[in-house]
Amino acid sequence: MRLRTVAAAAIAALALAACSPAAPPSTPSDGSGTTTVSLRLWDKQVAAAYEKSFAEFSKQNPDIKVEMTVVPFADYFTGLRLDVASGTAADVYWINSSEFGALADGGKLIDVGKELAGDVGGWVPAAVEQYTRAGTLWGVPVLTDGRIAVYYNKAMVAAAGVDPTALTWNPTDPAADTFLPAAKKLTRDSTGRTADQPGFDPGSVTQYGFNAGRDLQAIFYNFVGSNGGRFQAPDDTFAFANPQSQQAFQYMVDLINTHHVAPSAADTNDNPDFSRDQFLQGKMALFQSGTYNLKNVADGATFEWGIAPMLAGPAGRVSVVNSVIAAGNADSPRRDAVLKVLRWLGSEQGASAVGAEGSALPAVTAAQKGYFDYWAGMGVDTRFFGADGGSASIPAPSGPKFGAGATAYEPIFKEMFAGRTPVAEALQKAQEAGNAALR
Repeated sequence: MRLRTVAAAAIAALALAACSPAAPPSTPSDGSGTTTVSLRLWDKQVAAAYEKSFAEFSKQNPDIKVEMTVVPFADYFTGLRLDVASGTAADVYWINSSEFGALADGGKLIDVGKELAGDVGGWVPAAVEQYTRAGTLWGVPVLTDGRIAVYYNKAMVAAAGVDPTALTWNPTDPAADTFLPAAKKLTRDSTGRTADQPGFDPGSVTQYGFNAGRDLQAIFYNFVGSNGGRFQAPDDTFAFANPQSQQAFQYMVDLINTHHVAPSAADTNDNPDFSRDQFLQGKMALFQSGTYNLKNVADGATFEWGIAPMLAGPAGRVSVVNSVIAAGNADSPRRDAVLKVLRWLGSEQGASAVGAEGSALPAVTAAQKGYFDYWAGMGVDTRFFGADGGSASIPAPSGPKFGAGATAYEPIFKEMFAGRTPVAEALQKAQEAGNAALR
């Protein structure tokens, strides 16, 4: 799960580390009998909600203070790996499914299943299952995404005569593909020509139709799953060079480099927020993403927008569903205080601020109603993030060395999305490189 993109507004009273690794854990006490517990995360929206939550926590636990460090997702795990290796990791830190296996196997995480056994029943079962390894739960599920859906600009789709709730893509049968024609109608150059009109200039696009790009959670896992493909085998090795996945990646790459209905990889390969910002600036019609961007869209969009189900492929709407855990640093000298913070994060009272302000969907079941009530009160229909958006899913990233494998294949993926390496060749090379990194 990414839950990575954040709003631009600064959050007061937080210790922010914009592009640097988290600071070393603070000393056990500040001299006043107060123990400071450090918390590292990547989302400012949630950090703002946590600020209110921890204010209440400190009232109930006056001997414990929580200091948060927010690190952008693009830099988050690079810094975290260095911090863990050097023994300077935060007392509590967010991790996603692609990273937790190696940390768990390396003995770096507190055994939450044992230490907080009485609390586990209050957490979303899928999140508990996702972060259970070797029979042990290695963190407190704090956020869950629900399904991927499509944010759309109402004026743009109306002007193009596009129904965003009924879009299907098909890599082998153009007659069954309603999405590509729609994406072309929704893409315009500086003269106002759409991508399906003669004279369209792909070098001067002012409005993109869609956000195809090297985005694991919002884009390519879902395209692969919706074409009946797979990304990993049951033994956690990479298996994305299979024919169905190759067709899906070819379709995505063509959206960028052949049809020009999505931003260039030069803009998106190294900036995971580029497409989101284009949508918020009124320069993109369809933006496929998750609940992790709902608050950002609501706060940042100055136009009328809606939410449609994710694109359907030959296998239907197949979404990755991901969650995030707050993990306890097994090497922290503040273990008792850390466990109190973890228990708070996993409680209804501790998670309620996150849901009640619509910042993110809590993985604490009892706190989820506040999230849906908040958005219903704002007039936002969130049903396509749930069962109304489909039921089929593709497994989230897994395995203790997924991060190492991704580091190995990502440079090849960048070249593929940029159109510099043919898809079939790139996928085979990337699969081999990724699996070599797993050994």
